[in-house]
Amino acid sequence: MAAVCAKPVEELAVEPPAAARRLLGATLWSGPVGVRIVEVEAYGGDPAGPWPDPASHSGRGRTKRNDVMFGPAGVLYVYLSYGMHTCINVTSGPDGVASAALIRSGEVVEGLETVRERRPGARSDLDMARGPGNLGSALGITLSDYGTPLFDPASPIRLELHDPIADAEIASGPRVGVSSAADLPWRFWLPGSRAVSVYRRSPRAPLPTEKSA
Repeated sequence: MAAVCAKPVEELAVEPPAAARRLLGATLWSGPVGVRIVEVEAYGGDPAGPWPDPASHSGRGRTKRNDVMFGPAGVLYVYLSYGMHTCINVTSGPDGVASAALIRSGEVVEGLETVRERRPGARSDLDMARGPGNLGSALGITLSDYGTPLFDPASPIRLELHDPIADAEIASGPRVGVSSAADLPWRFWLPGSRAVSVYRRSPRAPLPTEKSA
């Protein structure tokens, strides 16, 4: 097992793509279940910040829903997708500047039996935490976990950063399912993992040829 990073908050208090890449290979723990992160998406913030991002939940400014995105790095931001799928994000950037990384997929490294009970319809063990909604179900995380400090040893949900993954081992491409800034290459994944999700472009996103129209 790679060494655990000694100053994890500082490692994530950087620009969104760098923070997202840093999360690859990390282990996210929720109770007895541990998941190795293999796919992430970076998101910036509002126009007043250094990384304006119209696809981000904080893209129009601070609200009660996205408030934690404006806080320090290493905090859990949870929201429901389509009113049913719990999506997990890790805040990044310096305190006061909005950004976060969506955890898209992972490999279950501990607690597989528990995850199988939570995800009885999964086709295989590789599918247990493939995709944001499935990953949230696998870890048993709910909206009540919003704002959990992930680097607090006493937290029920914890994040362990290990040695950084080499750039040559990371692939990047457009983000999934967003209609704004759809071609921004802020999705990062480990191509050697079979747990990475399938890319699906939003039908509402303009085609690259339409940008100048």
